[in-house]
Amino acid sequence: MPDYGHDLLFGAVLVPSAGHADDAVALARVADRAGLDLVSVPDHPYRPELLDAWMALAVIAASTTRVRVFPNVANLPLRPPAVLARTAAGLDLLSGGRVELGLGAGSYWDAIAADGGPRRSPGEAVRATREAIDVIRALWREGQGIRLPGEHYGLDGAAAGPAPAHPIGIWVGAVGPRMLELTGATADGWLPSVPHVPPRRLAAGHRVVDEAALAAGRAPFEVRRLYNLSPGPGGFPRGPLDAWPEQLAALALEHGTSGFLLPAHQPALLQGFAADVAPATRELVTAERKRAADAPRPADGSGAARGRDSVAGRRTGVAGAPVPAASAPARSRAASPRS
Repeated sequence: MPDYGHDLLFGAVLVPSAGHADDAVALARVADRAGLDLVSVPDHPYRPELLDAWMALAVIAASTTRVRVFPNVANLPLRPPAVLARTAAGLDLLSGGRVELGLGAGSYWDAIAADGGPRRSPGEAVRATREAIDVIRALWREGQGIRLPGEHYGLDGAAAGPAPAHPIGIWVGAVGPRMLELTGATADGWLPSVPHVPPRRLAAGHRVVDEAALAAGRAPFEVRRLYNLSPGPGGFPRGPLDAWPEQLAALALEHGTSGFLLPAHQPALLQGFAADVAPATRELVTAERKRAADAPRPADGSGAARGRDSVAGRRTGVAGAPVPAASAPARSRAASPRS
């Protein structure tokens, strides 16, 4: 898969525990001061031990100055898209343009149904997500009397607004092939997680996203690729912090992954990720991109992409991403594992 050339983003996944309400905000301040780019929180509205994701994001945004914040990922079945659109836009205005929108089709259907939400089949979840993206984008634009028919979501004479302070990216937490196709056709980013899409499965997912983007008349690089990391045994990345940059750089250069989200509960881990892992990864990727750009091209153009598509160790000095030995297989269904 190609390197899409995006700038690299590094961030955190913080758990807003109701029992320790200040912890996520305190860690977000650490991430902000350390220089990370993104802070996200999971969105499980049916879990009373967690604070509401948007409430936590609002306090985090008010307590920081530079990090961008987003739900990882918003639970669409329990959050109507018209409300999501206005919530995200409002927080983007209040934070000076520091909000993105992670979006999930739904999972944990028993818990969703227990809270009064719908229980959707994989096909229904895909169609609902497509309609939701259309609704959200329509409400972020100027307009009056907007009408969008829909099986699950629609607008019947709605007034648009407020418009966000900047173009908010919609990053979909897709796993199954139909959701991946939807992501390539309509979304601004793909946000898988290591436990559900381990590194050895990324190429297949990117291929589906790319093909869907091309079929929709889009360039594949229009879809940013992010990744929720899961370090430790059986996860990714492996080993100590100083072993992570080569692994992350390989993902950037081999798969086009340009956003790395680290689940963290300790300030020291966030600081090390920002101070050591992020700059070292950026240095490796920048050096390889420069080497590829400076390399002579064959007259027939056959080598134009080769330098960017591979980081085989003997050619670039960047080790390929290790494959977890005992990763759980990705779920073959059209729903985000994190919603």
